[in-house]
Amino acid sequence: MLHDGKSIRVAVIGGTRIPFCRANSIYTECSNQDMMTETLGALVNKYDLRGQTLGDVALGAVLKHSDDWNLARESVIGSGLSPRTPGMDLQRACGTSIEACILIANKIALGQIESGIAGGTDSISDAPIVYADEYRRLLLASGRGRSFWQSVKPWFGLRPRHFKPKLPGVVEPRTGLSMGESTEITAKEFEVGREHQDQLALASHMKAAAAYDAGFYDDLVVPYKGAEEDNNIRRDTSVEKLAQLKPVFDRKSGNGTMTAGNSTPLTDGAAAVLLGSEEWARRKNLPVAAWLTFAKVAAVNFIDVDGLLMAPAYAVSDMLNDAQLALQDFDFYEIHEAFAAQTIATLKAWQSEKFCREKLGRTGALGPIDLTRLNTKGGSIAIGHPFAATGARVVATMAKLLQNKGSGRGLMSVCTAGGMGVTAILEAA
Repeated sequence: MLHDGKSIRVAVIGGTRIPFCRANSIYTECSNQDMMTETLGALVNKYDLRGQTLGDVALGAVLKHSDDWNLARESVIGSGLSPRTPGMDLQRACGTSIEACILIANKIALGQIESGIAGGTDSISDAPIVYADEYRRLLLASGRGRSFWQSVKPWFGLRPRHFKPKLPGVVEPRTGLSMGESTEITAKEFEVGREHQDQLALASHMKAAAAYDAGFYDDLVVPYKGAEEDNNIRRDTSVEKLAQLKPVFDRKSGNGTMTAGNSTPLTDGAAAVLLGSEEWARRKNLPVAAWLTFAKVAAVNFIDVDGLLMAPAYAVSDMLNDAQLALQDFDFYEIHEAFAAQTIATLKAWQSEKFCREKLGRTGALGPIDLTRLNTKGGSIAIGHPFAATGARVVATMAKLLQNKGSGRGLMSVCTAGGMGVTAILEAA
């Protein structure tokens, strides 16, 4: 991007997060604001930002209570930053915090701000529960009453059915299918076998465990509520154990391949990333981990054409065109593992000449990637997936990988509900 004729590079300084924990476990009593404030506070302490004013903070949550309407601003106020630091909420389903990184980066690139934080949080344990619309309308009618009788009269229509709660939706409104059910269709379309999925899931756990043992996450993950590492990592799992699990999204046909073991678990957690201009980082004496150089978002017609979670295949292709790079021109790949089947299907789509020609408008296949460079410190299957927090986790992880290597570039992609995908490229500083 250009500002006053000069190119402004966007620096990823680094990130932090609390451990991601399985729903209804360690963070059962924690709210989105609790987790997000803790994470922002840890980032503030890590980079000595206490009392300082940043240009903006963008973050969000997918599952929000009505009183979370100003979640970002409230979390900022409690974080240790100056109360003069603004905050804004946004949401792009599972791509929320990587989208937040792109938004803050664009503001920096345009010269609107010098620094900012992007992040996200989600709690399944504290999910919002509402009641039937009929009951809501009764309450509103009572509240509109201008006399005692007008306020009382609606209550004569109260029925036991009104007390049946409505849990947050788990299906796509347009198709009536859950994300897992939709991905089972994709798995069959791309002939993604059960064994292949279980192998990817096993690798996710082994890589995450090895990364913790090697100290990679020491400065990325801060203890919270007694948790010191992501509690979904299965150090003792094996292909044999994973093979024993029964399919959960297609139980009737006998051809289901997706299990609790090769899918992401329902997870609570929060993550955040600090970004700034090169000049701001130098002035603050903060080392730059990486540069955020390219980003792209795409959507697919998942209703009757494409797979629900296949949009990253399109977004990455478009982004590679922008960057004039090949799919193999990367040292690391961080691809969100919503399900092992989804990750594998995306990789197979890039290797398919037919898909790349007919769907992506290319003359040939994008080709394979070096799998030893994929999710090298564990993926979402092992680490967990608090919907709005995963993007920031991925960006912080990639930035550190590049900083440690001292060279190269990394590709990141996150699929989302609603048939969207968000992708970005980081380059070593």
